[in-house]
Amino acid sequence: MAEQNVMKMTPGPTRYAISHAHDIASTFYLFITPAIEKIILEMTNLEGFRKYGDSWKRMDETDLHAYIGLLILAGVYRSRGRCPFRQYMPSKPAKYGIKSWVACDAKSSYAWKMQVYTGKPTSGGPEKNQGMRVVLDVTEGLRGHNVTCDNFFTSYELGQQLLKRKITMVGTVRKNKPELPPALLASKEREVFSSKFATTTLVSYLPKKNKNVVLLSTLHTEADISDREDRKPGIILDYNCNKGGVDNLDKVIGTYSCRRMTAR
Repeated sequence: MAEQNVMKMTPGPTRYAISHAHDIASTFYLFITPAIEKIILEMTNLEGFRKYGDSWKRMDETDLHAYIGLLILAGVYRSRGRCPFRQYMPSKPAKYGIKSWVACDAKSSYAWKMQVYTGKPTSGGPEKNQGMRVVLDVTEGLRGHNVTCDNFFTSYELGQQLLKRKITMVGTVRKNKPELPPALLASKEREVFSSKFATTTLVSYLPKKNKNVVLLSTLHTEADISDREDRKPGIILDYNCNKGGVDNLDKVIGTYSCRRMTAR
C-alpha cells in the first residue's frame, strides 16, 4: 500500500469542530452552514415562484429551520437502533423510540424548544420534581404566554415559578398532590356535571358519576361555568382547546420519514 494512501489523521471530530461546537445550534451549523442555507432558500423560492407563481409564499430562515427540525424529529422519534437511552413506550404508536420533552405552539404545533430524555440520572435514583424542572427548562426565554400541560407536570409550585416569569398555566392535576383540599376530591353524592371550586383557579368537575377531574389554572380569575349542556367550567374549555399541540406535532412528524430502502 502506498504511503500517500494511508490516513494518519486522528479519528473523531476535528479541532475546528471541537472549538466551534458549543450547543445544538452551533453544532448543526458545522453541517449546514449559512452559505448552504442561502443557496437552499434561493433555489427553493426560485422553484416555488416558477411552479406556483404569485401564490407562492417566500420561504425564509425560520421556515427552513422548522422544516429541517421536522425531518430531524422524524428521524429520531421512531428508532429501534442501538441507543443507550432508547425508551419503550407501550401506549405510543411507535413503541420504541427516543423520548423528548417538547414545548410547542398550541395552534400551529410549531416546536419552540425540546429536550431529549436520556434516562435516569447517573446517581441511580429517580429525579425529584422532574415535571416542574422540564417545564421550566423548555419555557426558558418565554414571557407573557400561557402553558397548557397534563397532570405529570402540573403542580402548585410550578404555577408559582411560572408566574415569576410572567407565564400562566392551565393543567390537570393528579389527585395525590398534597396541596389539594380533601373536600375538592370527594365525588360521592355529587351531581353529574357539577363543579366545585376551591379558589377561582382550582376546580373539580364531575363528568361522570363518582368520577371527577381536577384542574389548576393561574390564568383564570373568575369561577366561570359555561351555558353548555354539560356545564363545563371555563378552565376546562380552555384546557381542551389548547391541549392538543404536542399530539398534533406527533401526527405531523408521522407524515415525514427518513427511512430509505437498503440492500442487505
